[in-house]
Amino acid sequence: MIYQVYVRSFLDSTGDGIGDLAGVRAGLPYLRKLGVDGIWLSPFYPSPQHDHGYDVADYRDVDPVFGDLAEFDLLVSAARRLGIKVLLDIVPNHCSSEHPWFREALAAAPGSPERARFHFADGRGPDGAEPPNNWHAMFGGPAWSRVTEPDGRPGQWYLHMFTPEQPDWNWREPEVAADFDRTLRFWLDRGVDGFRIDVAAGLFKHPELPDSPDPEADARTRDSVNPLAWNQPEVHDVWRHWRAVCEEYTARDGRERLLVGEVSVPTAREHARYVRADELHQAFFFDLLGAPWDADAFRKVISEAMEDIAGTGSTVTWVLNNHDQVRTVTRYGEPAPGGSGLGAARARAAALLMLALPGAAYIYQGEELGLPEVVDLPDEVLTDPIFRRTGSRARIRDGCRVPLPWSGQASPFGFTTGALAKPWLPQPEYFAEYATHRALADTRSSWHLYRDGLHLRAALDQLGDGTLHWLDTQPGVLAFARGDGLVCAVNFTAAPVPAPVAGTPLLASGPCPTGVLPGSTAAWWIDAP
Repeated sequence: MIYQVYVRSFLDSTGDGIGDLAGVRAGLPYLRKLGVDGIWLSPFYPSPQHDHGYDVADYRDVDPVFGDLAEFDLLVSAARRLGIKVLLDIVPNHCSSEHPWFREALAAAPGSPERARFHFADGRGPDGAEPPNNWHAMFGGPAWSRVTEPDGRPGQWYLHMFTPEQPDWNWREPEVAADFDRTLRFWLDRGVDGFRIDVAAGLFKHPELPDSPDPEADARTRDSVNPLAWNQPEVHDVWRHWRAVCEEYTARDGRERLLVGEVSVPTAREHARYVRADELHQAFFFDLLGAPWDADAFRKVISEAMEDIAGTGSTVTWVLNNHDQVRTVTRYGEPAPGGSGLGAARARAAALLMLALPGAAYIYQGEELGLPEVVDLPDEVLTDPIFRRTGSRARIRDGCRVPLPWSGQASPFGFTTGALAKPWLPQPEYFAEYATHRALADTRSSWHLYRDGLHLRAALDQLGDGTLHWLDTQPGVLAFARGDGLVCAVNFTAAPVPAPVAGTPLLASGPCPTGVLPGSTAAWWIDAP
């Protein structure tokens, strides 16, 4: 079980209102107590922060706002002493427009080796004034921007599938692959345990860059669905090579290195191709995250994952929250400030369901506190480039990135110690109800639910069995067995229902085994002898 740390919102050690690596190090004992196996750190590399670090200007250093390489080394050493693995977020699809290589490309001539590292192309129409094709960026607007050539004239266009500040690399240029090799080895030599790979189905574009039959698909869905820009077959050769690099390091010291991909593809069967034996170890299965609160929908996506992904010999990688998605407490309930009781109950149930499934699980910081989405941030504090590019608040991501509450009754809730510092995003007053110190003291809190679930997940032999057997239940109830007699049952309906199997409860969010409350997981329990 890996815990995603969104560094700038985790804990601030310097008093500037922005979380940093020293803050992550200070929070490691908290994560050890929770029971995580590892942490995934969001990008902390030098960056102009147009997309909060996913616009990387230097892949082999630390942005001063987050610390320095010496602090990073201290973090890795402290994590290793506590038995916590460290994964870094690597961004191979695109970089920052301030990356030295992109600056070189702007200063170079069309057709130059410097421009070959990116996707530069002549425009269409009179004087090349129209983009080279009709693709739209995922964050809104066209996927192309025109440059001014060194002589001052309007010139070529460059491709950016997210924002103009994030030009896409051209992975058909060998120099790009070689430089990412250097990046992998730089961090592996510093002791990291692996990488979470951003936009892992990206990297390669159709070599002819043709028009798309549905040019607004990416912007409309805010997902990588343009078949000409994503999921090209050549990308699998990259993951085979990266897997070989990781195995080279494992062969040296016996310590496994992990590759987990952000893979957005249309079907579970295509997803399974990324986790074949010689490619990525894991790839996030987002279908569960995207499923509506419905027993049949959950069963369908779980079954497809078990059939197509687990069938490769890999594990399914389950996730319900991350830094790009509305938090489950709000997603499953009403989008009101402070969340809702219904959404909280459903989020707790979904968490136990996820932890009971075969495979890997990732949780996003604050998920264990039951944090809701902050839905009422004023326009003037929003930082998401989606809002800047579209003017719309639809599907913006600031609400799940508000800094964590640690202690106290008022902002900054222990997040920062600076006397005059304010968190980089404002925390609502109701965050006091979710503060970590309060959650640890209340045995009924979501924190204790997660902690108990993680400890049982590690301790129960039945969860070591990779199989899952569905149980017959009445409509609206999802139940499955793991191993010898371990049962998980979830009530998706609006009324209490009988538990499908009698037994002795091990963990519960409602009375059991006599019944399953609405929006709850009845139990993980083992049949009585």
